Amino acid sequence: MIRVVLPAHLRNLASVESEVKLHIEGQVTQRSVLDALETRYPMLRGTIRDHVTKQRRAFVRFFACEQDLSHEPPDTPLPEAVATGAEPFVVVGAMAGG
Repeated sequence: MIRVVLPAHLRNLASVESEVKLHIEGQVTQRSVLDALETRYPMLRGTIRDHVTKQRRAFVRFFACEQDLSHEPPDTPLPEAVATGAEPFVVVGAMAGG
């Protein structure tokens, strides 16, 4: 079971509490986690990734095991601690400006 932590505005949109638990078949990657998340919560489609290209939105970041995974290829396996559910996959809304 994969644990996913969403920012407050996406939790509100999906009507979920602090973290979402997902079952992933096969290898646990950013793509497989986001595909499962969007399948279970279709209202999140297009909020984290572009509808057409499936590329991460500019002001969205991904973290796991205290590492920024935002620029990793989407099919790179996530850390074992995430795959086993010991650590969450965290989606963060980034801010720009100064």
